[in-house]
Amino acid sequence: METLSLGNWKLTWLNGGVTHLDGGAMFGVVPKALWSKKYPVNDLNQIELRTDPILIQTGEHNILVESGIGNGKLTEKQKRNFGATEESQVIEDLSKLGLTPNDIDIIIMTHLHYDHVCGLTNYDSSKGEYVSVFPNAVIHVSDTEWYEMCNPNIRSKNTYWEMNWQGIEKQVKTFNSEVTVVDGIKMIHTGGHSDGHSIVVLTQGEDILFHMADLMPTHAHLPSLWVLAYDDYPMTSIHAKEKWINEGLKQNAWFTFYHDAFYRAVKWNESKEITEKVERHR
Repeated sequence: METLSLGNWKLTWLNGGVTHLDGGAMFGVVPKALWSKKYPVNDLNQIELRTDPILIQTGEHNILVESGIGNGKLTEKQKRNFGATEESQVIEDLSKLGLTPNDIDIIIMTHLHYDHVCGLTNYDSSKGEYVSVFPNAVIHVSDTEWYEMCNPNIRSKNTYWEMNWQGIEKQVKTFNSEVTVVDGIKMIHTGGHSDGHSIVVLTQGEDILFHMADLMPTHAHLPSLWVLAYDDYPMTSIHAKEKWINEGLKQNAWFTFYHDAFYRAVKWNESKEITEKVERHR
């Protein structure tokens, strides 16, 4: 498990599973001749996308950012369509760190698409219903995202699934434009990828970290115009990327990733050259 220290805090990437999605869809209108130089693609035109939650240990709190794809949540057809070749090992990784799901007291959800939220619930056959995997956690998400999760439209119903919100309703705490989750951790609603999408900003003294979530799912998505065909509001994504990436570059911030198969975190200089990095052990 790769780690990063931010002040007195420790970040650890857990194994949440992996998908392989169409590279064209992940880079939108960007020609393959350009994006394939930045991120490898297989013979099926798919790129590897991790779904690895970040555990933040502050000394007072055990916080998860996202939850992975879970176990037993995808049908065989969905596994084929999403290129899901590995399911979550989050609970096993927590155990290696001396923790259980009951020790997680805060969960930050940037948005609630299946590949981020499936790990929050599992099916309890004795109760005949889905139950929370992390029963002691307060789950933070924007109110816009939570509303659409529970009331999906004709497009979003393909990723907002009832089984992923049943069982966690009483744990969810929503916010409007931004919220301080704990001192030093702020969620900011951006929209773009989804109407309720948020980013996360961590500050510890002079150290700062930006988790851009699916506005910048991999290091290869650094250019502002390189947005996903999956984005509901691509121009909103572009404007949000322009604002927050430039803000991070000015502050010499770390940028962390949930989906990147190669980097867990990077720092770029203002010429957009990588100056520091945490590579994923492959």
